[in-house]
Amino acid sequence: MKFISIIFGWLNDQLLKMNWLSELARKLVEDVFGLPINERLGGSIHFFLYDTVKIFILLSVLIFMISYIQSYFPPERTRKILGNIKGVKGNIIGALLGTITPFCSCSSIPIFIGFTSAGLPLGITFSFLISSPLVDLASFLLLMSFFGVKIAAAYVVVGLILAVIGGTIIGKLKLEKYVEGYVTEIENVDSEIIILTREERIAYSKDQVMEIVKKVWLYVLIGVGIGAAIHNWIPESIIQNTIGTDNPFSVLIATAVGIPMYADIFGTLPIAEALFGKGVGIGTVLSFMMAVTALSLPSLIMLSKVVKPKLLAVFVGIVATGIIIIGYLFNAFGFMFT
Repeated sequence: MKFISIIFGWLNDQLLKMNWLSELARKLVEDVFGLPINERLGGSIHFFLYDTVKIFILLSVLIFMISYIQSYFPPERTRKILGNIKGVKGNIIGALLGTITPFCSCSSIPIFIGFTSAGLPLGITFSFLISSPLVDLASFLLLMSFFGVKIAAAYVVVGLILAVIGGTIIGKLKLEKYVEGYVTEIENVDSEIIILTREERIAYSKDQVMEIVKKVWLYVLIGVGIGAAIHNWIPESIIQNTIGTDNPFSVLIATAVGIPMYADIFGTLPIAEALFGKGVGIGTVLSFMMAVTALSLPSLIMLSKVVKPKLLAVFVGIVATGIIIIGYLFNAFGFMFT
C-alpha cells in the first residue's frame, strides 16, 4: 500500500503538477535572468513561465484524449441517446454527456440548438448546457494538478449536481414556449452516423487540439498574467479584505466578477490558483471559476438569441443561485478538502 502511495504521489507531482517544470523555470529565472524567484519580478516571471508551459502541455494532451473519446459521441448519437430517456434519469445522462463535449459554453450552444430543434425535453438540454463548460475530464485533471484530487473530485460532483438540479427545475417549470420560434422550426434531418477508423479518430483529435489551442491561447496568457500579478504584486491584505474568508459577501462578489469575463477552465485556473495561494476560501475560488465558465457574458448573449428573456433569466437565476450555494458550502466545509 505504501509503495502504491509513493508511485501515485510521484505521478501526481511529476505528471500533473510538473514539479520538474517548476524547477526548470526556477533555474532559468535565477541562473539565466539573475532574478530571485522569492522577489516580485522573479516570482512573476517564474509563475508566468511555469503556468503557461504547464497549461499548454496539459491542454494539448487532454484535448487530444477528450476529442478521441468525443469522436465516439457525435451530436447525432448523443441526440439519439437522450431522445430515449425521460425524467431525472434523462437529466443525469444529459449532464454526463456534457462532460465529453466542447470546453466553453459558447461552443455548446450550437449543440444545444440542435437538441432543442430535435424535440428533446428542455430540461435535459439545459442539464447538458450547464455541465458542458463546467465539468469534463480535462477540468478534473487540471484541477488535480493545481488543487489536488479531493477538490477536483468535489468540483466535478457539485458541477454535475448543479447541472442535474438546474435542468430538472427548468423542465418542471414547462418553459418551452420561451424558446425562440425559429429554433423549433429548424428542419431536423436524421443523418447517418459515420463510423471513423482509428487513423481518422487520431486525425480528428489532432485537428481539435490545433483548433482549440488557437481559440484559447490568448485567454490562457491573459489568465496567467493576471494570476502572476495577483500572486506577486497585489498585497494579501487587499485580497483578504475584498474576497477573503472574513468577508461574508466574498462568494457573491466572486460570482458577480466572474460573469462578465470570458474564459474557459484553462484561462481561469491560473487566476484561481493565485487567489487560493493568497488565502481566499476554496468556495469563493470555485464560485469564481464556475461563474466564468458557465455564465460568461458572451455565452449569455448567444443564448439570448435562442431563448426569450424570461427563460434566460430563469437559467441565469438558477445557475447563479446554485453557484453561490456551492461557494458558501465549500467555504464552510473546505477543511475537509484541503
